[in-house]
Amino acid sequence: MMGKLDLYLERKREELGVRLNEVQKQAVGHARGPLLLLASPGSGKTTTIIMRIGYLIEELGVEPERIKAVTFSRASARDMKERFAKWFPQLAPVDFSTIHSLAFEAVRSHLWRSGQAYEIIEGAVDTAEQEGEAGPGKGEQGLPLHKKIILRGLYKEVVGENATDDIMEELTTYISFVKNKLLQPHEWESVKSDVPQAAQLLAAYEQFKRNGTDKLLLDFDDMLTLCNELLEKDEALLRKYQRRYDYILTDESQDTSLVQHAIIEKLARGHRNLCVVADDDQSIYSWRGAEPSYLLQFKDVYPEAVTLFMEQNYRSSKEIVTAANLFIKRNLGRYPKEMFTENAAHEPIVFKRLTDYRKQAKLVVREASKADRLSEVAVLYRNNSSSITLMNEFDRAGIPFYMKDADNRFFSHWIIEDVLNFMRMTYTDKRVDILESIHMKMAGYISKHQIAVLKSIDNGESVFDNLRQFVQLQDYQVKLLKEAQETFQEMGGMPPRQAIRVIRTRLGYEKALDKMCERLGFRKDYLIGILNTLEDIAEGLETMADFAARLKYLEKVLNSAKLRKGQDAVTFSTFHSSKGLEFDQVYMVDLIEGVIPAKEEDKRAADGSMPLMEEAVRLFYVGMTRARKRLTLITYGQRDGEKTEESTFMTAVRDIAEPEWRGAQAAGAGASEAGGFKLQFGTERRGSGGGGSESGARRFRSSSASSVASAAAGSAKRELNPHAVRKREALEEGQAVRHKVFGPGVIEALDGERITIRFGPENAKSLSVAMCLDMGLLELM
Repeated sequence: MMGKLDLYLERKREELGVRLNEVQKQAVGHARGPLLLLASPGSGKTTTIIMRIGYLIEELGVEPERIKAVTFSRASARDMKERFAKWFPQLAPVDFSTIHSLAFEAVRSHLWRSGQAYEIIEGAVDTAEQEGEAGPGKGEQGLPLHKKIILRGLYKEVVGENATDDIMEELTTYISFVKNKLLQPHEWESVKSDVPQAAQLLAAYEQFKRNGTDKLLLDFDDMLTLCNELLEKDEALLRKYQRRYDYILTDESQDTSLVQHAIIEKLARGHRNLCVVADDDQSIYSWRGAEPSYLLQFKDVYPEAVTLFMEQNYRSSKEIVTAANLFIKRNLGRYPKEMFTENAAHEPIVFKRLTDYRKQAKLVVREASKADRLSEVAVLYRNNSSSITLMNEFDRAGIPFYMKDADNRFFSHWIIEDVLNFMRMTYTDKRVDILESIHMKMAGYISKHQIAVLKSIDNGESVFDNLRQFVQLQDYQVKLLKEAQETFQEMGGMPPRQAIRVIRTRLGYEKALDKMCERLGFRKDYLIGILNTLEDIAEGLETMADFAARLKYLEKVLNSAKLRKGQDAVTFSTFHSSKGLEFDQVYMVDLIEGVIPAKEEDKRAADGSMPLMEEAVRLFYVGMTRARKRLTLITYGQRDGEKTEESTFMTAVRDIAEPEWRGAQAAGAGASEAGGFKLQFGTERRGSGGGGSESGARRFRSSSASSVASAAAGSAKRELNPHAVRKREALEEGQAVRHKVFGPGVIEALDGERITIRFGPENAKSLSVAMCLDMGLLELM
């Protein structure tokens, strides 16, 4: 006789066509008490959540308004709400919202009762109730009371410099991290930040919000910290929300911060009906205060909790799932999971190593143009700066693209304005205002006092002539300014790419950037990257006017790319923003050391762990698991004349997917020394999707502790098939075999160290016999 759960699932299978596996069924049927549901990528997490909510309502009689579902983003909340309404149209809506919306509702309730006036100073609050409230007030100088305006003013006051957009981003990230970690003022100094006097700026910011106006000023992070504080102190408020909900579910909990966890714990303290859905392997927001260690300690808080592992991947091909599963095992701080799939093999992972960076965007354009549906193609990268060169190439090729997280800061960056001002000086050297904007960033060492004197001279002549005739100069300046004037004159009519090289070198701009980086803590590699991108944009253009026009045009293209969501266009996204998305084809680009992993991620913590490196591994894993059928990893040997190294992550995946590639590389190197060719550069390698190898573990030691490599190798050994063929004598031509990744096939040839197996009419693969035997990849059929 079928039980209540089975009857429910059978009915929904007939109504919706939804079939659940055994773990999903257990999650749906878990009615009382805490549940930790660890969901691997593509494991049907949202389906399981919605089916569980439906079961609570339809079969257990829980009122929809008694269920609170908390998600990480507004998009997730909206998607879940729409899915629930589609599958259960006859039911009243469940309360889906972000944690910020929940926190703001509680804070506003308390402030209303206490008569405290307040104002939100950051963006639009994620709650419908906020609509219609008064707009932002005005500060003393008539400027809106907005977080960024306040922080810019405080930075100028405290540091004595104008804050760049990069500094503003770093500062707001620092403030958010401190608050989400619930750090006390005496701990603020301990948090590393590239922003000078960050802790002092935060203290000034907090004081202004409480004393700068007659209202309490709140930003998004304040909603969380104040909510947690009020729930701790205001018993009536706490009881109100504890009594409102009988069931609480949190999604994407690996991205939840300490303060967010604290709020949820308080609300679930009475009934303890808390379902936490997460994947510790996809926790990639520690820089925003996310606390993935909470998941590992869940049983400490809820000893009676049930833990379920949703490990079956319904999204990706066997090759991608196998490689990603072995790759993530290199991390130690995780639950032991075995992601698997019953999907068929599709095609090997593709590894591209190009000779030069400039070939990368052109390669992706060529490959993407062959796709039947552009919307099923994604290009993923670590840093937003990578998108500009891609955008330039795709636009020139006429291929539409959607920018998932478009960042306009590139086109408003002061580096670009500097370069354009240098170019303006080639058209006229009579404008003091242009020279004033760049005089500290060029050879000549012109002082502010000298510029002030120059501005008092209004005779319409060359600024360089006026400097020499009317301004007191040091002897060395005379020669430098004469050379600068001649250089600007030579640049007249010069192609823009060549002009940028002259600005960087002969006019001394890069040396000036070096000094600025030392003085202000800017990241030189980031600034140089902007200059490199400008050269890419300038390639093929004839005049500097064309270059300026191209920049304006690309900014418009970027703005329009934001609006192409849902259209037939290639998606550009950072690894971070790609989480939750999936595509048939994924290209992961700029896979070089220093980008992923970044230099600072190769550092150990005091306890010997490598938390930054482990998060970088998770980020790479997120990128890999966005792909359904085709995954291409791309690196290159040099950029702007400087050698680059292949990302150790890409190398690790290649070791997993194609264990025999090192032997082929060594043979190629030998051929090169003997006068042949070298396989390392300009070639394409397709991985076999096989299991991991000890050579792969050894190669990865630069990015994780040796114990991680040992654990990975040991894990690979434990997974060997007990029925696998171990002796060469057991193999013969014409024999039917099953490969661990590629499935059933027939041996066509055994030739020395290679075995050729045909897996289909047009799918024959030549594999290493030794590797197949050592890794237990084959069994007889």
